Amino acid sequence: MLVVGLTGGIGAGKSTVSRLLADRGAVIVDADLIAREVVEPGGPAYQGVVDRFGSAVVLADGQLDRPALAEIVFSDPDALKDLNAVVHPAVGVVIAERLAEESATDHVVILDVPLLVESGRGDMAGTIVVDCPPEEALRRAVARGLPEDDVRRRMANQVTREERLAKADFVVDNSGGESALPAEVDKAWTWIQALADRAPSGN
Repeated sequence: MLVVGLTGGIGAGKSTVSRLLADRGAVIVDADLIAREVVEPGGPAYQGVVDRFGSAVVLADGQLDRPALAEIVFSDPDALKDLNAVVHPAVGVVIAERLAEESATDHVVILDVPLLVESGRGDMAGTIVVDCPPEEALRRAVARGLPEDDVRRRMANQVTREERLAKADFVVDNSGGESALPAEVDKAWTWIQALADRAPSGN
């Protein structure tokens, strides 16, 4: 197993890069998806979120009201810390389980984590950062239907573009159009394959 981190700010195109890497044979461990799973009713982090934020973030069917929760936490740093304190440990357990399942394989495992730089995680062969100018990232996120003020708040809660790039072992430049991205991902895949060739057998 070769574990490679993948990260990028909101609107940078990380999810698209993740999908394109999966098309090339990578196994994706998606922290965002896992974070949604652990707060489903009955999930390991669900009750903790409800206990902290109350019925105002619960819909009639018992599901969490994600927009309401986002509005609270991205406007209140302490609330965001409280949410992360509930959700992140549960996500970490699931990630560890998924990596354990892959540990005896020769798969390339992409650890897709939005807050990878913030987490300080270091158990990877390398880190890929998907990058584009902040103005373009904002435009793309708004085009997906997110309110502009919400996107700006989320950006403010992430590390800066410069901090993220400083931690990159490989940068996927997504400043061009969508048609240019597959070629960028091909370069990343070539880099990953070179990492795999240098890795000790069994890792």
